[in-house]
Amino acid sequence: MEEQLADTKKSDKNKWLIFFISFFALIVLAVAFGVFYIYYQIYSPADKGNSEQSLFSVAKGESVKAIAAKLRSENFIRSQFWFEAYVWYEKQQANLQAGDYALSPSLSIPEILQIITGGKVIPNEIQITFPEGFSASQIKDRLLENGIKSASAIDQEKIDGFQLQYKFLGEVSASLSLEGFLFPDTYRFNKDIKKEEVIKKFLDNFDKKLTPAWRAEIERQKRTIYEVVTLASIVQQEALNEQEMSTIAGIFLNRLKIGMALESDATINYITGKKDRQVSSDDTKILSPYNSYLNKGLPPTPICNPGVEAIKAAIYPQQSDYLYFLHPLNSPAVYAKTLEEHNRNKAKYLQ
Repeated sequence: MEEQLADTKKSDKNKWLIFFISFFALIVLAVAFGVFYIYYQIYSPADKGNSEQSLFSVAKGESVKAIAAKLRSENFIRSQFWFEAYVWYEKQQANLQAGDYALSPSLSIPEILQIITGGKVIPNEIQITFPEGFSASQIKDRLLENGIKSASAIDQEKIDGFQLQYKFLGEVSASLSLEGFLFPDTYRFNKDIKKEEVIKKFLDNFDKKLTPAWRAEIERQKRTIYEVVTLASIVQQEALNEQEMSTIAGIFLNRLKIGMALESDATINYITGKKDRQVSSDDTKILSPYNSYLNKGLPPTPICNPGVEAIKAAIYPQQSDYLYFLHPLNSPAVYAKTLEEHNRNKAKYLQ
């Protein structure tokens, strides 16, 4: 009987031991799960595979709660609660800085907090490059892509708003656009810049690039700056490189002198929006004042914004007897003095 009692007590003791071990194991598991859950919420990005950056703004005086709510609503973090908790745990609530930030869903909460407390704001000033030959519309699009919101209608601006400030615009019809004078270059803009200040940057640069010697030469030739810029815009689109520009400018001027149509494919592309090196016969029949196959003389306005080399070529063209040129595929221009020679070149290089 005593042995049975001893066995029963031993069995009960083992049961309690198993119970306590199991209970302890559950606590350990629960704690481990809790630690893992917290770690996951704080250190795991909202979307690890999405590294595309977006603008996130923190307003001056904005609370931790408001910032966390906005981060969650814009899908930068998994949990508003855990962002707030981490900020308070790190005692960073007073260090959140106002400004615009580039964030992505692939960042963890600590990484986002480091960016915002470190003041790693997007610079308010931005550098933008505009290639030679960009149209006013393309310039507008690039400005908007880079956050210059005031440029939304820059391609619709008329000359009359700037004629008093810029002498070179005085000879141009006030109703025309600024196409041709938005000088292509690299600029720095403040993101809050006003539209008029954006335009002035382009016009100031044009005014600077058009040297007194060039202006004097244009006047000596009894031409206008607008005529030169219009021709330069065609040369910019026709020439494959700077070496060809002066020769092609000379060819167009030779045609103008004898009353021959320019027949520029670049003017047809301006109408159609295409980028054909050799335009179709049907496109050359489009009724438009910019169709230089149907209309003699220069088009009504520049067809793009030419760079300094194209303008220089239009002022100082290469003298020659050429009246024709064409561009074989991936080859320099081929020139001709007569239509017969030009047709032979077409048969040789374009067939």
